Amino acid sequence: MRKFFKEFKEFISRGNVMDLAVGVIIGGAFSAIVTALTNNILMPIINYVLLLLTGGKGLSEIYTFLDRQYTVNEAGEKIVDLANSVYIDWGAFIAAIINFILIALVIFLILKMLMKAKGIGAGKYTNLTKDEVKKYRKEGKSKEEIAVIDEKVGKEKAEADAKAAAEAAANSTEAILKDIRELIKNNK
Repeated sequence: MRKFFKEFKEFISRGNVMDLAVGVIIGGAFSAIVTALTNNILMPIINYVLLLLTGGKGLSEIYTFLDRQYTVNEAGEKIVDLANSVYIDWGAFIAAIINFILIALVIFLILKMLMKAKGIGAGKYTNLTKDEVKKYRKEGKSKEEIAVIDEKVGKEKAEADAKAAAEAAANSTEAILKDIRELIKNNK
């Protein structure tokens, strides 16, 4: 049981798990902000436009009735009783789709701003020198093409580093084996 808790503690202590937890918490708070934006600012505008286009029916009034029940109001008029009727609420469905699209758009725009602020995708290259970037720009290459070249150079550097490390390990292994052989020869 102690081993289990020790492993669990190590798992929880990892940076990526903590980052994920922080992300979930911030995401929940951010979701409330985006939902308020869409429900309280953007959806009323969309409903108003729909009212103008449909002549008085907004999303909240788009139904397909399967079983209509009626009630009588104070004025003695027969009106539809939505509480007891069976209906498909197309307006709520369409509103949910619009809400999803608006939330996705807002998140996309915010992430795009954050990535630009951090320099991701904004022309910051990690594997090319400034002179190499200038050379590629003079050749007429776009930022995307230079980013692909930068990534390729990074992969090549990583492969070269891995190969050098493997060779160094092999050389040190050979050197150790050579020393062991010499010690054995000298002890005989």
